[in-house]
Amino acid sequence: MTAICLIDTSVFVEILNVPSKAQSHQNTVQALGERVQKNEMLFLPMATIIETGSHVGQNGSGSARRSCAQRFVQQVTAALKGSSPFRPISFLQPEHMAAWLQEFPDHAMGGSGLGDLSIVHDWQRLCALNAGRRVYIWSFDGHLAAFDRPATI
Repeated sequence: MTAICLIDTSVFVEILNVPSKAQSHQNTVQALGERVQKNEMLFLPMATIIETGSHVGQNGSGSARRSCAQRFVQQVTAALKGSSPFRPISFLQPEHMAAWLQEFPDHAMGGSGLGDLSIVHDWQRLCALNAGRRVYIWSFDGHLAAFDRPATI
């Protein structure tokens, strides 16, 4: 079975080539192509979509920002329609948010934000639902890249 990959903001800004954020666009796009060829399931967590949208809106000149915003909208819209290699993922329910908020002060002490915490919870749920598959977070941030569970069956 193919792997399940959650895309972190650090990777999505590279794919979209966000001004002032992307440093390894070509290598990241090549790595994305390799994952697509392997038929990996690529998920865009809601935190990734929201955080990337913030980076897009805060970086680059007017014309570069607009062009990047249009690429962002195109990619996320295609994911929502199922016509992209990416699939949006959102398990967020009010009771989940309440639990995450209780957990957040300890999580924040590690220097990580609520978006990262939500991606970790998405990863945990996908691990529980997909024992026979590798489930990992594709991230250039070491603390998230460490979430890589091999198939357990």
